Amino acid sequence: MTSTRYPQRVRNELRFRELTVLRVERVSAGFQRIVLGGEALEGFSSKGFDDHSKVFFPAPGTAFVPPVVTEEGIDWGEGVRPQARDYTPLYDEGRHELMLDFFVHDGGIASDWAVQAKEGDTLTIGGPRGSLVVPEDYAWQLYVCDESGMPALRRRLEAIARLPVRPEIHAVVTVGDAAYQAYLADLDFNITWIPGHDEQAIADHLASLTVPESDYFIWLTGEGKVVKRLSRQFDTEAIDQQLVRASAYWHAK
Repeated sequence: MTSTRYPQRVRNELRFRELTVLRVERVSAGFQRIVLGGEALEGFSSKGFDDHSKVFFPAPGTAFVPPVVTEEGIDWGEGVRPQARDYTPLYDEGRHELMLDFFVHDGGIASDWAVQAKEGDTLTIGGPRGSLVVPEDYAWQLYVCDESGMPALRRRLEAIARLPVRPEIHAVVTVGDAAYQAYLADLDFNITWIPGHDEQAIADHLASLTVPESDYFIWLTGEGKVVKRLSRQFDTEAIDQQLVRASAYWHAK
């Protein structure tokens, strides 16, 4: 028996927005939060906890005019298209502010920008183009990620914490430094921390879990090849694949 309540995909109007940095906050040892606002944020919608917005990072000293969406497609205009990265949007509807939590690490174009960002800077984002809306009240839920997925996991756990009846949650997070655990420390959930990105330790822990016959949801993100290997543990006839979401958040070179 499997659940008949499946995640649902919804489409958003694709828009590119040039937003203004309102605040910069170091929310924990590993994450820099950039709070964005401005008139262009009007109409922003993000209904899926692991949505992603495309964030653009022009080369220093260059100007970037946000592209225009036309009936024929996206008009990028002239000039060099800047590098872009995907980030989980954390939208505060009440304050009409958009937060992006950047994992701080060496050699990342987005991380470098976030560390140097200051109030008044501008940042162009696109999307999210669509959302996968996943019911929050599945009785049994499993979340597996590394640092790249922690903002999405945070958004999900914050939503689940508001439910009148809390489901059984299994969160498995692998980190390169124990200090990064502080990012989720204020949430009242029992998280299994796997140090050093030990893939075998993650696999062993997942093997120790028993997925129920129904009313469950499984989410795995992280480095592409790692996610592919770990997801094989759930690629069985006993598990409804429509209730498993495995997606690469980044790829090792």
